[in-house]
Amino acid sequence: MTEKNFNEDNEPIPVSVITGFLGSGKTTLLNHLLGHPGMGDTAVLINEFGEIGVDHLLVRKLDEDVVLLNSGCLCCTVRDDLVISLRDMLHKRVKGDLPPFKRVVIETTGLADPAPILHTLMTDLVLSSRYRVDGIVTTVDAVNGARQLDIYMESVKQLAVADRIVLTKMDIADSATIEALCTRLSNINPAAPVIPADHGAVEPAYLFDAGLYDPETKSPAVSRWLREEAYAEQEAHDHHQHSDVNRHDDHIRAFCMTVDLPIPWAPFVDWIESLIVTQGDNILRIKGVLNIIGEDVPVAVHGVQHIFHPPTRLTAWPDDERWSRLVFITRDISKKAIEDSFAAMVGTAVEWA
Repeated sequence: MTEKNFNEDNEPIPVSVITGFLGSGKTTLLNHLLGHPGMGDTAVLINEFGEIGVDHLLVRKLDEDVVLLNSGCLCCTVRDDLVISLRDMLHKRVKGDLPPFKRVVIETTGLADPAPILHTLMTDLVLSSRYRVDGIVTTVDAVNGARQLDIYMESVKQLAVADRIVLTKMDIADSATIEALCTRLSNINPAAPVIPADHGAVEPAYLFDAGLYDPETKSPAVSRWLREEAYAEQEAHDHHQHSDVNRHDDHIRAFCMTVDLPIPWAPFVDWIESLIVTQGDNILRIKGVLNIIGEDVPVAVHGVQHIFHPPTRLTAWPDDERWSRLVFITRDISKKAIEDSFAAMVGTAVEWA
């Protein structure tokens, strides 16, 4: 029995990460997802079964660390290193010891920084060839979220790198608190849709398939992935000018940089490497689509702090727009500083192109 039997087109398996601060509703959200029939063919990695109420969903125990749920979803504990767990799942999938899952969802602890998980998926040679990062889902407590953002940088980072934000406990928060929090979430991460959860219930379709490829057409969904219009709207309203310099999210910047002319690859790589070396801790996330000199198709790039994923050549431009677009989420780095560094290292070469 070969891997081809399980995944006929041999596409990398999408991986979504569910994160969020302590008490923000990750477990409640995951409980609802585990019972949803739309979660069939999904493997969910959690820390311990005891934290998830799976008894009423349990079909049978496949081994010590894996149970199969009524929805067709695998629920697996992570007792060892994430790399070991993900590689072991692939091995068992090929042998037929596990059902042919087509998606992986990883739940983090409440104080976790999602970046190391993304690093793992992007840098491990085996994992990066068989899995791909689909997106990060971050839960936020409507009642306590603002206070957590004030106190804990972990909470801000979890939001800053999110592709989807799930707002929980809205039934016990007043409308003014919710409105102020939603404005703040948009300030931190303008491109991430804020999705209300009804006592933890959210349709899986709202949370997943946030990556670069449309799973239905398998074509690049550049606009959906970058959502650069959200950054343009935020810049127009100058949302980042706060008065409280002690707030953690006052240090976070989110913006989109565009370049009209084709970019030479070598100077661009030098620039990115320079940013990673000098500012890696403060570059929370980079993603973009580039028009590279000598390439007739766009090149997608994705980075998290000190790690930059190998570039991916897309099959075609999704529309008539041929300019490069780079989205940055940074801490204590302004858009002007990024643009100036680009101009210094790459800009002259662009003008010569």
